[in-house]
Amino acid sequence: MRILGPNIFGYVYTPSRLNATFGPKDVLKGPIAFITQSGALGIALMGWTIMEEIGLSAVVSMGNMADLDVIDVSKYLADDPNTRVITIYLEGLKTGSGRRFIDEMSRITRKKPVIVIKAGRTQRGMMAVASHTGSLAGSDQLYNAAFKQAGILRAYSVEEMFDWARALATQPIPRGEKTIIITNGGGVGVLATDAAEEHNVPLLEPSMELKSRLKETMPWYGSPRNPVDLTGGAVVDNYMRALKIAYESDEVDNIVLLYCRTAILDPRDLAKAVIEVYDEYRDSGKPLLTAFVGGIDTREAIRLLNRNGIPSYPSPERAVSSLAKIIEYRRYLVRTHVLETTTIKT
Repeated sequence: MRILGPNIFGYVYTPSRLNATFGPKDVLKGPIAFITQSGALGIALMGWTIMEEIGLSAVVSMGNMADLDVIDVSKYLADDPNTRVITIYLEGLKTGSGRRFIDEMSRITRKKPVIVIKAGRTQRGMMAVASHTGSLAGSDQLYNAAFKQAGILRAYSVEEMFDWARALATQPIPRGEKTIIITNGGGVGVLATDAAEEHNVPLLEPSMELKSRLKETMPWYGSPRNPVDLTGGAVVDNYMRALKIAYESDEVDNIVLLYCRTAILDPRDLAKAVIEVYDEYRDSGKPLLTAFVGGIDTREAIRLLNRNGIPSYPSPERAVSSLAKIIEYRRYLVRTHVLETTTIKT
């Protein structure tokens, strides 16, 4: 018999409607698994995922790992058909398990993405880890090297971890990296462009033919360059036509669609139209990520998109950062010869 813990709050497996914890009972079913070495944080994030409507397949509290550890649970989830992405809050490993961690995680990440928040990055943080779980925190540089070797995506906040997980759980691994940005606001387009360069997301240089087609979707003062600026006068039809062109173009591998709140275009109407186009081109193999910027005015549109499997965020930076992790994971699959020229889905 194997032992989970001690010092844990239990575990959840939503496909079986099992919640053996003293945390929130209404955990939403979904494709993201969450492993945590912190009980209090785990319970808190169960509630946070409910608020953010993030569906989970499993939540596993690890505690002090006297027997089963993060590696064992990750191996199980790697073969779980209800889990597409594994997320982990990690404080440290058992003494002497570093090589096993790299070897096993390298096998797991060839099957599905793994995203880790490694706590205890600083000197004081390492001291806190030692007093909390007694785990070996170790050098942060060593963990960075291990994560890179094993194909693990490292997040530095809860927000990042679940942003990326949402994207990786719902969107396909693209055929390539060329990305197009479609926007109705020049400012958010510029922010997305900066984020793309910072996160190593290659932006497409559209051909004259593609620019000519895109030009037909906008007023004369719009820009068919990348970012594609439909202008503040854009309505649903402008967006739908531009989005369909992006899906149909062989030049485009990834799509980032941005909306900046205007008085003439209700964000919920646009969200419904984007879902309609997305459903039509669902098998295109092209990731679609969106950002609806407008605070309380765009909140319901963001929720509607996420409920329909389209990752949506309140800022362009978060959308681009999430796409960057899809591309980073694709590079790892290519590097390890899991992915050649065909498109696969997580």
